[in-house]
Amino acid sequence: MKEFIDRLSAYNIFNYLFPGAIFAGLGDNFTSYSLIQENILIGLFLYYFIGLIISRIGSLTLEPLLKWIKFVKFASYEDYVKASKLDPKIEIFSEQNNMYRSLCMLPIALILLKIYDLAWGSGLPNNAAIIFIIFVGLLALFLYSYRKQTKYVVKRVKIALENKEEKVDNV
Repeated sequence: MKEFIDRLSAYNIFNYLFPGAIFAGLGDNFTSYSLIQENILIGLFLYYFIGLIISRIGSLTLEPLLKWIKFVKFASYEDYVKASKLDPKIEIFSEQNNMYRSLCMLPIALILLKIYDLAWGSGLPNNAAIIFIIFVGLLALFLYSYRKQTKYVVKRVKIALENKEEKVDNV
């Protein structure tokens, strides 16, 4: 257990575990759902997973919406990568930025849980179709998250190779 906790980065704690635990705690208090786990290890994994889902929904829906309405404006990814090499604090600020995005998504997720609770009552329906829809929704969420992350990796590779060529040309 100690090794597991030691391996969690600050990013994982503040972007996944923290929002997931808050969601479980507040969801337990404000809805008829009990998400609090007595087993600490199961709780850590569940809260992490809930936080991961909240973070991904925020990344795929809230972030583009806030960009679209011009509430936030991002630097190009190429500029971000180059600037991060010059100023390591940019990566820390980016991690904090992602935490705030997850925390912005948290009340929205709680509101949606409360609406679901009011509309359909306590407990998840034991309907195979609803469970299937939840799994398909999670699959779509993680597929789009995977695609988004892959784009970042590809961009980063491209920038790294361009920077390597610039260094070779400058020598």
